[in-house]
Amino acid sequence: MQSSSLLNLKFGSTSLRMRNWSVGISVMVLTLIFVIRYNQIDHKLPTNHNADDVSKEGESVHEAAKKPHFITLEDLDYLFSNKSFYGEEDSNGLLVWSHMRPFLERPDALPETAQGIEEAALAMKDLVFLINKEKVASSAAYMVSKEDERNCPDFVTGIDGDLSGLKPLLELPCGLSQDSSITLVGVPDEQHSRSFQIELVGSKLSGETRHPIILRYDVNFSEPSILQNTWTEKLGWGKEMRCPCRGSFRNQIVDELPLCNQQTGRIALEESPNDDATMEFSLGNANFPFLKGSPFTATLWFGLEGFHMTVNGRHETSFAYREKLEPWLVSAVKVSGGLRLLSASATRLPVPDDHVSVAIEEKLKAPSLSGVTRIALLVGVFSTGNNFKRRMALRRSWMQYEAVRSGKVAVRFLIGLHTNEKVNLEMWREAKTYGDIQFMPFVDYYGLLSLKTVALCILGTKVIPAKYIMKTDDDAFVRVDELLSSLQEKPSSALLYGLISFDSSPDSEQGSKWYITKEEWPLESYPPWAHGPGYVISQDIAKFVVKGHRQRDLKLFKLEDVAMGIWIQQYNQTVKRVKYINDRRFHNSGCLSDYILVHYQTPRLVLCLWEKLQKESQSVCCE
Repeated sequence: MQSSSLLNLKFGSTSLRMRNWSVGISVMVLTLIFVIRYNQIDHKLPTNHNADDVSKEGESVHEAAKKPHFITLEDLDYLFSNKSFYGEEDSNGLLVWSHMRPFLERPDALPETAQGIEEAALAMKDLVFLINKEKVASSAAYMVSKEDERNCPDFVTGIDGDLSGLKPLLELPCGLSQDSSITLVGVPDEQHSRSFQIELVGSKLSGETRHPIILRYDVNFSEPSILQNTWTEKLGWGKEMRCPCRGSFRNQIVDELPLCNQQTGRIALEESPNDDATMEFSLGNANFPFLKGSPFTATLWFGLEGFHMTVNGRHETSFAYREKLEPWLVSAVKVSGGLRLLSASATRLPVPDDHVSVAIEEKLKAPSLSGVTRIALLVGVFSTGNNFKRRMALRRSWMQYEAVRSGKVAVRFLIGLHTNEKVNLEMWREAKTYGDIQFMPFVDYYGLLSLKTVALCILGTKVIPAKYIMKTDDDAFVRVDELLSSLQEKPSSALLYGLISFDSSPDSEQGSKWYITKEEWPLESYPPWAHGPGYVISQDIAKFVVKGHRQRDLKLFKLEDVAMGIWIQQYNQTVKRVKYINDRRFHNSGCLSDYILVHYQTPRLVLCLWEKLQKESQSVCCE
């Protein structure tokens, strides 16, 4: 998920993704939804929270929102002590980690840094406990039971579940990923139903005592409408998205889908009585997707940019992810209100390979680089904790190029810690098995991606020195052979190579994931930058980035690909003239033949592309 500041570029990139979803989302996933009493939408505690989550008397959410996060020495000391892991085998995934402290202690750190570090310290303590527990079990000559080992199921169901909103209808131990979906089949109560609610509950955020609501989907029959919102203890309720509507946001879309059904009218932004901004959608009664006494099948699926609800086969609503409230954080689904539930399920959940009971093919493990002084190319793949399937697809496809297997090219996944202890344990097992993961000393938040970029530069200059360093994503397919061939003709210094944007401006739309304030970037346009799904820099630029951040001469910026463009501009002005080489074979969105890189590829498509290359010896797209 890149920093694509230009919306026109971003929207085109999702059209193929949507077609993939229509094929892969087949009526499965049935379950989401999560409860809250309809009339309790003020600053009271939502009904989905447990009694032990009740806030301190007299403290409002607005007061809580004023409390900033501060980086504590205690958290940093713990994360960078040598007490967390024991033995060389355990520390191989922390080779970059050990270099990162100076970059996290900056007084001008990115806004999410303190929270990311605090949550990472808590996550690491839990992980160390689980690792040591597993080691004790292993040394005692017995293995963890199969049931305990299976931390992350790929499918969960719920029938006749609790509809009080007090207990989860579905529990999602390892969250959701971009390929997941939840389906609910039910019948609204014909006699007594005023409303029903569906909620996606998240793991607790750092410094908060109550679970956040990643999405609340409220269906109201008194005045036919659908409301969507988020809630955290610190910020309270966010902007409420509602159908029907009045308004002026007609062109706003998420994953190329409108915020409300295509048959709806206009969209407006109003001020609610309690000063919360209310975004509303127009939806006539004739088009209302839920009818009392009539069964429905509602599927909530997760795209690149947001949640999407399909009811009885028709798209009804979309809701953009909000910062720090993304699918991987979801831990449970709750449903409440006037509804008779027939079935619920969640499918395509993030599932790791069975690293213990299945013999791992040697060719899937990272080759040894011992004795190698400098490789030709280091590829850093930005990934998120529970994207297990994506990483395995890369290992079984383009990471099998001879250049990778021989050690000429090295591929490493850069992953932040997760707030879910089960996901972290599975990641640790995965890292230990394949040897190709480098952990970051913070929790993965979108606003901290630039720190991963700095970490990649450290990796390519201090840990695995490489002539060229490439950044890509775990949903991209890279023609390693074609890339190496192309680099033979490129300069070995002062190079930025990829799909370059020479004329782009900051996103000024508030609420957008890519929104940038004048304080963050006061100029009207950005310097040239290469799109984040895949670009290459020379080692001298990577050294400049590491040194510049260590000395705090370079500006931190939350959009990682634009940030690299900003840093390279400074290199261009102070050190050496940069060669900006644009290559349209780096496809920022979807797939076109004769590619070097294609983006937004599901694990199935990644494997399909590799199979076509092996059989047809040419870069032909699968869809």
